[in-house]
Formats: sequence, C-alpha cells, structure tokens
Amino acid sequence: MELARAGKTSQSAVSAYESGKRSPSVETLSRLLKAAGFELRMQLAPPDTHDSSRREMQKFIPKDELIAHIDRERERVGSRGRGAKT
Repeated sequence: MELARAGKTSQSAVSAYESGKRSPSVETLSRLLKAAGFELRMQLAPPDTHDSSRREMQKFIPKDELIAHIDRERERVGSRGRGAKT
C-alpha cells in the first residue's frame, strides 16, 4: 500500500503489475521505481536474435529432429500472415 501511495497509483494496479496481469506505463514504472529508491534507465539496442546460442544448441540435436523443428517453425510463423490463430 505504501509503494502504491508513493508511486501515485492504486494498490490494485501494483498487485496486477506484480502478478504479471498488467504492465505499467513507463511513467508509472518510473514513479514506482523512484518510490522504491531506484531510477529508470533505458537503452536502445538492436534485437538479440540468439543466433550464436542457437548455433551451439543445434550441434546437439539430431539432424532429422532439427529439420523437423525448422519446418514446424516455418509453418507456424508463416501461418500468422494467413490469419491463423496462434
């Protein structure tokens, strides 16, 4: 309750943030962090594609399973553009 009051938001909102049911706006997050003794710092960075870790992991998967997985992923990703539900 004290954090909600100091962060100028409601206790139910803080509870929803904590449980992952909602996400605070950047402004609200900044206020909550300040109330807790922190500050919000943001940095823009290119997306992490995990290519290097994916290549390492693929060394341990049998080739037929890897090909089947890649095919399933292509179908899954391709189906998004055709109006399929994910």
